[in-house]
Amino acid sequence: MTRASEEQDVARIGRDPAAFEAFYREHVDLIQRFIARRVGDPMRAADLAADVFLAAIESAHTYRAARGGPTGWLFGVARNVLAAERRRHARGLRAESRVAGRALVDRDDIALIEERIDAESQSRRLYQAMDELAEGERAVLELVALDGLAVTDAAKALGIRPTAARVRLHRARRQLQHHLRPDATDGVAAPVEVLP
Repeated sequence: MTRASEEQDVARIGRDPAAFEAFYREHVDLIQRFIARRVGDPMRAADLAADVFLAAIESAHTYRAARGGPTGWLFGVARNVLAAERRRHARGLRAESRVAGRALVDRDDIALIEERIDAESQSRRLYQAMDELAEGERAVLELVALDGLAVTDAAKALGIRPTAARVRLHRARRQLQHHLRPDATDGVAAPVEVLP
């Protein structure tokens, strides 16, 4: 697929419901896992996943294939949505749409989200240790180690050079290993080997 056709395909999700549905089905599990690793509340996780795809629809026209593939772009959208949510939460603002959105989630959806959150609990513990990292290092580590992007794709998603991404990744892994050593966690060893 050429860059131009890839850009046209992604741009179509902003105006063609069938194109959006195909894009959503292809990426929804990745985004739900991405959110579940970072959020412990199933209602909030469902709202944030929906917000990611809404943001993707609204910004589809800005996608440029030269900056990376559609999956990397969507992870960038998801990171922006999470960052915006953290800022809103830190200021103590509650969006009324979150309350309204809860009524749209049925018991089966909640059970599935709770299963995903439980499955990702170990990843959330690792992510809490990652909160000790500098923002730039954490961002590269998340995209590479947790979300499976190649270093070059992570660099494109973050708007940095691949060399800078590799340096940040090395620093992040070294610092994370330090934080997760048994003597740094009161005798509880964390599985450092989960990081590729």
